[in-house]
Amino acid sequence: MEIFKCTHCRQILYFENVSCVQCNYPLGFDAQDLKLYPLVIQSTGIYSIYDKPGQTYRYCLNHQFGVCNWLVKNDSPNPYCDACDLNSTIPNLSKPETARQWLLIENAKHRLVYSLLKMKLPLLSKNEDAEKGLTFDFLADLKGKPRVLTGHDNGLITLNIVEADDVEREKSRKAMKEPYRTLIGHFRHEVGHYYWDRLIADSVYLEEFRKLFGDDREDYGQALQKHYENGAPADWNNRFISSYASSHAWEDWAETWAHYLHIMDTLQTGYAFGLSVHPKIAKPEDHLDVDVKQEPYTIADFDEIIATWLPMSFAMNSINRSMGHIDLYPFVITPAVMEKLGFIHQVCYAGKVG
Repeated sequence: MEIFKCTHCRQILYFENVSCVQCNYPLGFDAQDLKLYPLVIQSTGIYSIYDKPGQTYRYCLNHQFGVCNWLVKNDSPNPYCDACDLNSTIPNLSKPETARQWLLIENAKHRLVYSLLKMKLPLLSKNEDAEKGLTFDFLADLKGKPRVLTGHDNGLITLNIVEADDVEREKSRKAMKEPYRTLIGHFRHEVGHYYWDRLIADSVYLEEFRKLFGDDREDYGQALQKHYENGAPADWNNRFISSYASSHAWEDWAETWAHYLHIMDTLQTGYAFGLSVHPKIAKPEDHLDVDVKQEPYTIADFDEIIATWLPMSFAMNSINRSMGHIDLYPFVITPAVMEKLGFIHQVCYAGKVG
C-alpha cells in the first residue's frame, strides 16, 4: 500500500482516513486513479475533488455505516463503489460488536481490492458477470446451525466474521498451529482460489502450474482429509511456504498467492517511505544492502523483487523482536517457493486472463 497526501494542505494520510486531520476536508478514494482526495461539497451529498473541477461524486452507500470512504461518480446508477459492489451478504448490524467487526473486515477487503486494481487483474462482481464474477458473504455463526467456514466456491468468498475478533482469531491460530493469521491474509488466500480459476484453469499456464504446484486433478476432499489426519510431510518446509500448502495443489497456489500479495503490498509501502536497509556489519556477499527504489508493481524481473524483499523482511523481523513481538514475516522462502512466487509474478505481470 502506498501512502497518500492531502492535495489541499499536503498532510500525509492513511488509506482509511475519511477526513484530513489537518485541514478537516472530507476525503474520498477514487478507484479510477487509485488516489485519496480532499473533497469540496457542491450540494447535499455531492462533491467534487479539490482543485479538479468538473466531475462530481457521491460517497459509496456504505459510507453511511462508517466502513467505506470510496467514491462513486454522481451519474453512476450503482450506489456502491467497486469494492462494496462485491458484497453479497453483510453482517447483521443490530449489534455494536458486529458493526465493529464489519469495519475491520471492510478495511482489509478494501486494501485487497486496491492491490487487485493496482495489478490490473480482472475484477468483476457477480452483479456484472454471474459466472466469472467475484462476491463476498460475511456471516456469523448461529446457534443450532453448522459453523460458518471461511472459504471459496466458484467466485463466492465466505468469511466468518469472528475472524475480526483478535482473541478468537488468535485462538484459531494456535489451534491450527499457524505462525500467522490475519484478516487480510484470509482475503489474499481465498481470492487466490478465485484467480486460479480466472488465470490458470484452461490456460496456457496450466502445464507449468502442474510442474510447480502439483496435479490439480487430485481429489480435493480426499487430499484435505489426508492432510488433517496425517499432517504435512516431514520435509514440507523445503518445498512449501506453509504446512497447509502441502495438502493440495490448489492450496499450495492459494497460500503462495497470498504471500505474493504480502510481498508486493509491503514492498510498495517500503517504496512509498523510501526505505533502505544497510546493516553496518554486513558484507557485500551477504546481499543485505538494499534501497527500495522502485514500486514493485512496475518491476518485471521477480529476482529483483525477492532480492529486495529478503533483506527488508529480515530488518522488519529484527525490529519486531526488539519490541518483544513475534516476527512480522515468520516464513522462510526456499528456492522451490521462490520459483512458485516467480511463476505467479509472471502470470500477473503478463496480464493475460482466461
